Amino acid sequence: MTLGTNDLARATPFYDAVMATLGYRQLFPMQGALAYGPDVAGPKLFVVTPFDQAPASVGNGTHCAFIARDRATVDHFHTAALANGGSDEGAPGLRPHYHPNYYGAYVRDLDGNKLQAVCHSANS
Repeated sequence: MTLGTNDLARATPFYDAVMATLGYRQLFPMQGALAYGPDVAGPKLFVVTPFDQAPASVGNGTHCAFIARDRATVDHFHTAALANGGSDEGAPGLRPHYHPNYYGAYVRDLDGNKLQAVCHSANS
């Protein structure tokens, strides 16, 4: 997944904190971008300044969802996002309209991109 940012220096502490709650870390240095993942071979999130030099903007109806290993991780994700300048788009909790064990939280990053952490397990 790739998300745009208008201020990479400002986005770095936000994403370092939020992605760490999911077990993701910065994988390798890149000019004008951040790369996060559990390891180099796994899924990745890139946070970049747009290549066309136009301002980064968000998509209506678009969000990036990350699987959390348990409900506590969803809670930590939400807390880390808010503590690092993100905004709340839906506090951690069950969302039974998706399925009985759907436990998720939604936030916006510093550029307005919508992020989600979700746990599908009943045993959390």
